[in-house]
Amino acid sequence: MANLHIDFQNKVGRVKPMHSVNNGPIVPQAHSFGNFEDYAAAGFPMARTHDASFTPAYGGPHTVDIIAIFPDFDADENDPASYDFDLTDEYMENILASGTQVFYRLGNRIEHESKRYGALPPKDYAKWARICEHIIRHMNEGWARGHHYGIRYWEIWNEPDVNPQCWDGPVEDFYPLYDIAARHLKKCFPELMIGGPAGCSISSRWFLDGFFQYITRDPEDPAPLDFFSFHHYGREADDFARDAKAARELTDRYGYTDTELILNEWNYVRSWTREDLLTSYYTIVGLKGSAYVASSVLTAQHSPLDHFMYYHASYSVKWNGLFDAYSQKPLKSYYPLKAFGELYRLGTEVLSESDTHEVYAAAAVSADEGEAAVLLSYYLDHPSIDGTGTEDKTLALTLDWEGFSSENGAEAEYCVLDAGRNMDVVSRETFLGSRGGHILGLPLYTTVLVRLKKR
Repeated sequence: MANLHIDFQNKVGRVKPMHSVNNGPIVPQAHSFGNFEDYAAAGFPMARTHDASFTPAYGGPHTVDIIAIFPDFDADENDPASYDFDLTDEYMENILASGTQVFYRLGNRIEHESKRYGALPPKDYAKWARICEHIIRHMNEGWARGHHYGIRYWEIWNEPDVNPQCWDGPVEDFYPLYDIAARHLKKCFPELMIGGPAGCSISSRWFLDGFFQYITRDPEDPAPLDFFSFHHYGREADDFARDAKAARELTDRYGYTDTELILNEWNYVRSWTREDLLTSYYTIVGLKGSAYVASSVLTAQHSPLDHFMYYHASYSVKWNGLFDAYSQKPLKSYYPLKAFGELYRLGTEVLSESDTHEVYAAAAVSADEGEAAVLLSYYLDHPSIDGTGTEDKTLALTLDWEGFSSENGAEAEYCVLDAGRNMDVVSRETFLGSRGGHILGLPLYTTVLVRLKKR
């Protein structure tokens, strides 16, 4: 018998925005059903705009990327006529209308084709920085018939350590691009969060050590790094805690002790071999993928990470475990992110203690202590896609809590995500006093949300 204990009077910190995503909602169009209502209902805190140009419903190749907005690099960067903002503006407005904030990636999409365009290093780094400046001024200050969106986070490039798909040049040539752009943008917009470099892995030390050494080459005048962003694709939820710890140690070593840590691409990958990659795609859209999502966000909550962004929410088939490619209806992995949003809304995390490594959990309480919730998931990387096998993988779990009570008692509502249910309410019970609990039978890859409310 496994045990999970919650103490609602032992407040341990804030619930962090661990349920953000890459890319925004899709409004209904002629050949698309759209997912706007479900996207908005999930309450994603932020949407990173990387790879938006893969999705026709966002505007396709005319959206977000520098080469889409400023297609002729030889044009005058100070002339509004040199820019094409129309479809990107529509995309920004749809994201913001859903209640999600924009996390804007300055750069271009990954290019797997035999010839690259956006992955080529800019011909003039200072001019590239000024182009970025004008994009920000358009989005936030009304420049060029622009807007006042209030976009706070601006990321310089994506995965420059992936060569040549994201940076088609010597990797050390990226370092001055970041240095020049970050200094220029921070000087123009000291109130904004400027950072990067969105490395493909915290393990890319051959790239990261060179990057940090370059931007801190003058210890008296290091380049701005308001946030350090990096990625991870894997199969074990615990890897995110390991990576976050390594990122904190790395940034601290170079003097960036106040820099936020943002892991803004992640998903399930068994391995990068062709066979395992196909298995991974099937996993991502199924029940095992949902348990991986749940256990990952719960691990991230207990790590040094400040933000965590699933890749991704657009409707392309690969890497999207949130919405069906054809109907745009929610898939299994949508529900853990939405459930974590309930903890995020409550605001304050409380102590949760599991004596079983394979049960991941977090709990939260509202400011007035009238509401609370527990989110838990049973995950391990079983060899099969759906977790079936000859052995019985059902876990008996005792869930008990203390410190949540009122004179009239309280109610508990149990919601289950499993093979046949999508966070459906399966039972309700009333309890008196400050203690409560339940014995749960958890088949492998089950996720449970318990809502508590005082009567």
